[in-house]
Amino acid sequence: MEIKKNVLIPMRDGVNIAADIYLPVGGGRVPALLALSPYGKELQAQSLTLPPQARPSALWNGAIEAGDIRAVVNHGYAHIIADVRGTGGSEGEMVGNYNSGGHGDGKDIYDIVEWMAEQDWCDGNIGMIGISYFASVQILGAAEKPPHLKALFVNGGHFDLYELCYHGGIMWLMPRASREGRGGDSGNAFKKVSSKSTKVFSTDELQRITKERLDDPDIAHWSDFVHLLHYQDRHELWMDYLLNPLDGPFWQEGHAIDVANQVEIPVYFQAKWGRGWNVEGTIECFKKVKGFKKLDIQPLPPMLERPFHECHDEMFRWYDYWLKGIDNGIVDEPTVQWFVEGSNQWRKEEQWPIKETEYKDFYLRPRHKLSDKPEPLSTQYAHPDGFYQAPLTVTTKSESVKWASDKFLNDVEMTGPGALYINVEIDTEDTNFIAKLYDVDGNGNRVLLTTGYLKASHRELDKERSTVEEPYHPHHRAVPVPRGEVIEYAIRLYPFSNLIKAGHRIELELACNESVDEENAKLLPPDSYHLPSGRATMHKIYRDCDHLSRLILPVVPKELDITSKF
Repeated sequence: MEIKKNVLIPMRDGVNIAADIYLPVGGGRVPALLALSPYGKELQAQSLTLPPQARPSALWNGAIEAGDIRAVVNHGYAHIIADVRGTGGSEGEMVGNYNSGGHGDGKDIYDIVEWMAEQDWCDGNIGMIGISYFASVQILGAAEKPPHLKALFVNGGHFDLYELCYHGGIMWLMPRASREGRGGDSGNAFKKVSSKSTKVFSTDELQRITKERLDDPDIAHWSDFVHLLHYQDRHELWMDYLLNPLDGPFWQEGHAIDVANQVEIPVYFQAKWGRGWNVEGTIECFKKVKGFKKLDIQPLPPMLERPFHECHDEMFRWYDYWLKGIDNGIVDEPTVQWFVEGSNQWRKEEQWPIKETEYKDFYLRPRHKLSDKPEPLSTQYAHPDGFYQAPLTVTTKSESVKWASDKFLNDVEMTGPGALYINVEIDTEDTNFIAKLYDVDGNGNRVLLTTGYLKASHRELDKERSTVEEPYHPHHRAVPVPRGEVIEYAIRLYPFSNLIKAGHRIELELACNESVDEENAKLLPPDSYHLPSGRATMHKIYRDCDHLSRLILPVVPKELDITSKF
């Protein structure tokens, strides 16, 4: 291949973006794929010398995400890898996550794409490449409508900036790894970067917000974050998350999900089942874009090997059609496909979820049972379940309570989103609710199906947007919980697809903390657990005739059974 290093590309405001360009030998004009991130183009060049690495390899690096350079060039494409402004070799300043508080990655993508189209090595047909950050910015760029950007292949993107770090209002620590560079993530190639918070809040406002965060018991018991809040110029992008625990304009203005409805070119979305790892945002973004589109949800584990070779063949099929004009049949295939866990089979449909999906109630009952019939007795006779959780300052144990169904008599496919409605009394003003649903085989082995998260103080629902099976929380404010009051909480369960086999059970586990090294977190990057509650809290779960605590799960009718369809 021919390599052009450290090419400076001028932006509309005079800033130069640095890029490395990899071209097929022999000259001539070819279609091109653009990759843009703050992780450093030099790191992406590791794909030329480092064999593919899957977790838990010690050499797996979550930031090597621009694709296999050699494979791209050998397939007849130019591969352009650029540094976000303020990082690597680029000029300017990066302000906030995805430059949301600065010039904006979307505007830079427009300028880079149109510059590429004018080069003597490009035929004017341009797409984008890369996963995670590289995928998220594709939506921002396409929303700007650069004329020569013809199609996107978006894999594992994060389109809702609040949801990236706060699940149901509970802080998820995974983004800290990629922003700081922690155990398995190189982090950002910072040159000049600022937090968005320093740009939009006054000094007095920052002091007030900082004090509020330090006074939060969850933060106060987490020494790392107390330290960071006192020294805020050390980890600018993580600081934005730490300082802004509520959703609203700070996160929403200009992020990908906000502008997705402006995307009109063809988009192929991919994600892997992740039990809360970016699948919901991918589905939402898929629904919003306006052009020809496809959705592909792939089996576990949730993390791709680096640099995601297993997806390259499908990516090349997509771009061969849209950028090279090769009629390979990809646009004639079903719009949506997903892997049904537990069946080892794929579903191919025209929409998500299946139109005929039936939402079935599974009621929490005494003796830790789940049943399709509600409890007939009152609280006087069906006393509440409960658990007491002490903070991690005095214990390392995560307490929980569980309910399990009887064995299923037949195979049952569950595909779609779900919900947990649970009536709880606590003796503090706040806690976490962490719900996990498992498939349990006859030997007691558990497989996690889906998760749901809600901070009790974030319980308010958006009534216009919510449905029974998909409750939606705006997270615009935190409302303390009245102590001793029984309140019904609606908890979203992330989309999932699983065949529950005859002889298996489903089991619901409810906790307010989770182990920092539990098995499912190990499948994800470092620190993939949620900030524990800092309050010593007694939880009483009511599930009697006056408090119908229940799961609502998506059941596919028997006549559409996966085993009979394919």
